[in-house]
Amino acid sequence: MSDITVQPINILIADDDEDDLFFATKALKESRLQNNVFCVYDGVELMDFLHKRGSFTEATAPTPDLILLDLNMPKKNGREALKEIRADENLNQIPIVILTTSEAEQDIVASYKLGANSYIKKPVDFEGLVELMRVLKTYWVQFVKLPPNDSKRDIG
Repeated sequence: MSDITVQPINILIADDDEDDLFFATKALKESRLQNNVFCVYDGVELMDFLHKRGSFTEATAPTPDLILLDLNMPKKNGREALKEIRADENLNQIPIVILTTSEAEQDIVASYKLGANSYIKKPVDFEGLVELMRVLKTYWVQFVKLPPNDSKRDIG
């Protein structure tokens, strides 16, 4: 794998739990994943980020290459946000990984039906989270070919 050049990607984490956000961003750093990480705390903020509305501008909210989405968030939950993203032709190509505490079969089935690319239960400890971020790095950054940023439509 050492001959692969890894370009930084923009990762957007949508999760209302500040501790989970802190540990996820720390785990991304620990996994040595080259990236730009952005965080939002609910589904409304997620959609504002993606549409560059309100306090989010082109400079502060680049189009993400990958979204890590929690299902249980206030204002607009992850299922509602996922459905809205997949219905928007300017956003629907962004890979979305559900990263949640839920193991409920109906959440798993619904997430895939709504267009999630993966469904992952959050690890219970920091070491597990670091390992998960290493796996995400290997898969989403080294193996998956993402569309170049300039091919994504301007959402403005």
